[in-house]
Amino acid sequence: MARVYNFYAGPATLPEPVLKKAAQEMLDYQGTGMSVMEMSHRSKEFGEIIESAKALLGELMHVPQNYHILFLQGGASSQFAMIPLNLMTRSNKADYVNTGAWSKKAIAEARRYGTVNVVASSEDANFNYIPELTRGMFSPDADYVYIVTNNTIYGTCYQQLPETGDVPLVADMSSNILSQVYDVSKFGLIFAGAQKNIGPAGVTVVIIREDLVGNAQDITPTMFNYQTHVEARSLFNTPPCYNIYISKLVFEWLKEQGGVEAIEQINREKAALLYDFLDNSDLFKGTAAPKDRSIMNVTFVLPTDELNAKFIKEATENGLVGLKGHRSVGGMRASIYNAMPLEGVKALVDFMKKFEMENK
Repeated sequence: MARVYNFYAGPATLPEPVLKKAAQEMLDYQGTGMSVMEMSHRSKEFGEIIESAKALLGELMHVPQNYHILFLQGGASSQFAMIPLNLMTRSNKADYVNTGAWSKKAIAEARRYGTVNVVASSEDANFNYIPELTRGMFSPDADYVYIVTNNTIYGTCYQQLPETGDVPLVADMSSNILSQVYDVSKFGLIFAGAQKNIGPAGVTVVIIREDLVGNAQDITPTMFNYQTHVEARSLFNTPPCYNIYISKLVFEWLKEQGGVEAIEQINREKAALLYDFLDNSDLFKGTAAPKDRSIMNVTFVLPTDELNAKFIKEATENGLVGLKGHRSVGGMRASIYNAMPLEGVKALVDFMKKFEMENK
């Protein structure tokens, strides 16, 4: 069967050259006579893999020297606890912006360890926009400010980062890391689950400023202490070796494309193609506020649930899979991450035009 265009939100499509290289090296990684899947995490060969992955990610994101790059486990959801356990240690309070399901979960978890101040929320409109934020909204003595840069479920994204002064900005970038240029120095901590724009599920990337390491609450479990993983260079316990290897291959592929700067232009072109169609359609309708639209996750609906279901079914039959919206909002969602080629978005738009003509 021919490969389909995979619009799933995560785990998501991976670059085809990465999959082919991984297939070539499956039984024999660079003359070792074994797969990375079988390799000891203490081996010289894997040590080179993980250090290369860190270096490549640092290069792609222009990570300053005073930051640590970690490859952890437990999914991005584990960071909901790790962050307050490690950072909510001076005033024992933090400011959160509520822009969707993932920030709500982070807020609920953080409240177990300190005081959470929700400075703004878009829940009044089912999270279809990003609240306007001003510096005066944030507590000057907060231990950190927490945002989700891109909201996968609702198709929204911060177009401008909040000004937080000396308070560290913490960002969940799970669904748009490496898709556009960010100045890492504006953040105290960035984290992202790998399964959207980095690699297979099972790896969580954390980029943390060094002054935020080593201050964990006394109750922090050893595995939830960032200092543990900084000192062990992400090898405190057996890491998800193969997933880190695939992530390294993705970083190599992205570098070959011209890096984040180049892929951002392609991503904006893909998103513009799809949004332009939605804005001019008489049948389809985008659901995110235009000023806050994501270039990674495009959400849209048809006039009835019946038409939504028909569209998803027929799209799947035409090799366009994973378009069903999240169960909490319904409709459709096209996740067009870095590995989604422009041709895939063109194929989707062509099918949407055909569907509209046949279902007016």
